[in-house]
Amino acid sequence: MPDLDAVFASLADPTRRAILARLAIGEATVLDIAKPFSMTQPAISRHLKVLEGSGLIVRRVEGAKHPCRLAPDGLATIEPWLDMLRAALTKNYDRLDGVLAAMTPNLGKDPT
Repeated sequence: MPDLDAVFASLADPTRRAILARLAIGEATVLDIAKPFSMTQPAISRHLKVLEGSGLIVRRVEGAKHPCRLAPDGLATIEPWLDMLRAALTKNYDRLDGVLAAMTPNLGKDPT
């Protein structure tokens, strides 16, 4: 399984994020992926190698073509980490709600 650092390093590059957005539409060849970018096909291939190495995409060989698609579990590596952060944030917000509730005990009550 790819490690968390490799996935985030892959996602740190705007070109690779754009490639992932393109692949979210559907499978594409290297030449199709390279069209909207002002870089060479070998440069795009290097980006694809990074994405493949981090487990975010998969490629298959179809003759001379190498179609790429999003990996089914590509983001599974970061989901547990994000879940931990979400739980910590929820806990912090719950504590803040408690502090705010204690600071305003008469809020919403009739002052008479």
